[in-house]
Amino acid sequence: MPIPAGAQIGRYEIIEPIAAGGMGEVYRALDTRLRREVALKILPESVTSDASRRARFEHEARALAALNHPNVLNVYDAGTDGSITYIVTEFVAGQPLRGKLPVPDATDAARQIARGLQAAHAAGVIHRDLKPDNVLRTRDGRLKIVDFGLAKTRQQPDAVADDGETLTVQTQPGMTLGTIGYMSPEQVRGEEVDPRSDIFSLGVILYEVLSGERAFRAGSSVETAHAILKDAPPPLPDAIPVALRQIVSRCLERTPGAGSSRRATPSSPSRSWRFKMVGVRPV
Repeated sequence: MPIPAGAQIGRYEIIEPIAAGGMGEVYRALDTRLRREVALKILPESVTSDASRRARFEHEARALAALNHPNVLNVYDAGTDGSITYIVTEFVAGQPLRGKLPVPDATDAARQIARGLQAAHAAGVIHRDLKPDNVLRTRDGRLKIVDFGLAKTRQQPDAVADDGETLTVQTQPGMTLGTIGYMSPEQVRGEEVDPRSDIFSLGVILYEVLSGERAFRAGSSVETAHAILKDAPPPLPDAIPVALRQIVSRCLERTPGAGSSRRATPSSPSRSWRFKMVGVRPV
């Protein structure tokens, strides 16, 4: 049941609900001490007794706290109030990065998302659920990477869990996390991931904003997963600059450390790309 407007959680006063999903309920709220609007993410009461879910929720707060970058959501606070566990972040009044964009706007989006990813990866944080809904555009045109609920830190091994709206795909030895259609091949296979998995997801997003179509979309989740593992998306239109098409292709290399069908070598292409337009080199 949603928390009503005016309710007090710690020093935060609820204004209105923003979103709800398997990883938590998000509210716009007022920090009554600092008099600023914030986003208050609350672990659903239905799972507060689940130690693994509480641990993952708390992990999200720590993952965000490790980051300080204009293209990544900032965390302000975390705590408990009675039976309620919450995370407080900046409130982003923005829209998800959806739909086809003109080439200059898509190029700018690539630059901003890549910079945010570089900061996350440098801090030892892998997002693992990068998708258009988790990239918000603010009123001034800045992009913010949000929702680190499935993030993995350098010290944390890959985990098995089951989240409401985030698809769980059955794989060879067990299960894996992410949103189908934006997962890397190694995520689909249930393998341990590194920052190159986020680079693949970035490539899927860039393909989508350049073409207006999903890179991997089939009749079912299983067929979409198969397409990620076996199929290349249709070529981007010739009107897209060659350099930009090459960047998307490089991001979407099916094997993280190898170009085309070759095995990885120190000199072979991989998703650990660098390019002038974006101006950063994810690690």
